Amino acid sequence: MSEELISILVLALVFLVATVLPVHMGALALVAAFIVGPQLLDEDLDAVLSGFPADLFVILVGVTYLFALAKENGTVDWLVEKAVQSVRGRVALIPWVMFAVTGALTAVGAVVPAAVAIIAPIGMNFAKRYSISPVLMGLMVINGASAGGFSPISIFGSIVNGVVERNDLPGNPTALFLSSLVFNVVLGVVVFILFGGRKLLGQRDLGDGVLNSTGSPESPENPPTAATTPPDRRGDRASTTAVQTTTVASPPRTGHTDLDRNRLITLLGMLGLAVAVLVFDQDVGFTALVVAVAVTILCPSSNKSAVSAIAWPTVLLVCGIVTYVSMMERLGTIDWLGEGVADVGTPLVAALLICFIGASVSAFASTTGILGALIPLAVPFLLAGEVGAVGMIIALSISSSVVDSSPFSTSGALVVANAPDDERDLVYRRLLQWGFSMVLIAPVVSWLVFVVPGWG
Repeated sequence: MSEELISILVLALVFLVATVLPVHMGALALVAAFIVGPQLLDEDLDAVLSGFPADLFVILVGVTYLFALAKENGTVDWLVEKAVQSVRGRVALIPWVMFAVTGALTAVGAVVPAAVAIIAPIGMNFAKRYSISPVLMGLMVINGASAGGFSPISIFGSIVNGVVERNDLPGNPTALFLSSLVFNVVLGVVVFILFGGRKLLGQRDLGDGVLNSTGSPESPENPPTAATTPPDRRGDRASTTAVQTTTVASPPRTGHTDLDRNRLITLLGMLGLAVAVLVFDQDVGFTALVVAVAVTILCPSSNKSAVSAIAWPTVLLVCGIVTYVSMMERLGTIDWLGEGVADVGTPLVAALLICFIGASVSAFASTTGILGALIPLAVPFLLAGEVGAVGMIIALSISSSVVDSSPFSTSGALVVANAPDDERDLVYRRLLQWGFSMVLIAPVVSWLVFVVPGWG
């Protein structure tokens, strides 16, 4: 067995063990690098550590530290509250508010599972209050997280753009972000139509209950009809309870979150980060650290546990996977794989195959880890120039991220966990169906839209 094949099998074993057993994938990858490197390359400790991604470490720590501060001092709660108030009681827009808020959080640096963990419980509460399908609400939250996940200052975007830059590939961070955003917005429209969003149109809560499109309150005398009941609430649900027909109480009007001094400083800091990175081309990681430290100094009373809230598991995951992949690069595995993909004969078919691999594995494992591993594996194939690098990277990124709706992924599992008890089984089944349909559909669609035209 060749050394290159051994290193690939070890990487596959890392993903398998981390999926089956409660062992952190990043820690496993680091252990694998420190075992395989000396054995196959006769490397010492310094050589193995040379593959540690210090730049990504700073980015992950910086942006998640700033986001942890924003969560702890209530800035995130303020943003969510204002976003919900902005729809002025229009029930049909509430799922889109959850989509937008989750996307905004991931776009400014929140880890996707962290953003879903924060917004999913809020979204499910609104779903129960207004008889919105929990499947609709959960998918809107997940797709929203993916929509913002590839901004230039986000975790996914930083990982992908960093890999592209380190390997001297042509990249377009703006195209990556906008493509993912548009793809997920379109996906959100499909979800909205399929899972009962149309029956919400015309409903408003003005403080005295939900009014339907005719201006009459939903009550026993004015029940919703079967035609307006979403498909997943007619005959296929864990509970046989009918859709809410009594007047729905408005969300509490008390306990509003004020924009105090600490939250205002944090908002200005987050805006400053975006301007510094997007306009003045400053380093994402160190700029985020500067903003986070400034917020900490200016608001010392609101950061007691922010450091412990940094996404350390994600930091370990990304750094572990990238360290191992760097070892594979020194071993020559990447070039060996690239030549193997090229031997498929048809570059477009090879590109589609890579997208399917990304979607299939990501449905069961961490998208963050997949992006850190698969894009480097595709580098030799992209350097050959037979397929547009920008389009291929966009297609692979989208294929690997939209399958997060699978209940076996972190985001999907969080939605299932926060679903109402009597509908949890239904939510699980629907996410299972939807997630694996994305495994088949997303690679093909993204390949047709971004790879076949030859972007980049």
